[in-house]
Amino acid sequence: MHQLQKIAAINIEGLDSVRLKPEIEHERKVAIFDLLEENYFAPVGDHIGPYVLNLSIEDGKRLVLDIAKQGESESFLQVKVPLMPVRKIIKDYFLVCDSYFQAIKTASPTQIEAIDMGRRGLHNEGSVILRERLEEKVHIDHDTARRLFTLVCVLHIRQ
Repeated sequence: MHQLQKIAAINIEGLDSVRLKPEIEHERKVAIFDLLEENYFAPVGDHIGPYVLNLSIEDGKRLVLDIAKQGESESFLQVKVPLMPVRKIIKDYFLVCDSYFQAIKTASPTQIEAIDMGRRGLHNEGSVILRERLEEKVHIDHDTARRLFTLVCVLHIRQ
């Protein structure tokens, strides 16, 4: 059953007109690749996947997950998650990421490692909040939450 409770395809709306920094584009591609390789995604109820997930942001305030069964065009569930609880974490995460990408060019390995630890800590904090916000509608594991948080950050860029 676990192999049916997964995301088989993901679409991120609103990025067509956005030019991402190469580092951010790389993070987006890695998150999508890793997410599609391995994830646990189980909408609450009697639904059997695999699923197609469409991510978007509504009014700059809510993350929207439109969930459809693979092979079907209509979504069977739409989940809206307020972004306010993670907005500061996303902002801080981007600041630390910028510091990290700058540090890679000039800093010592110890400094880079310290910045990366902070980056990972913020990433974990954001993914925990995202997972908690989704738990009444969709069950996800830790790794899936981390990858989705990366994509939420990328989506947030255009806001």
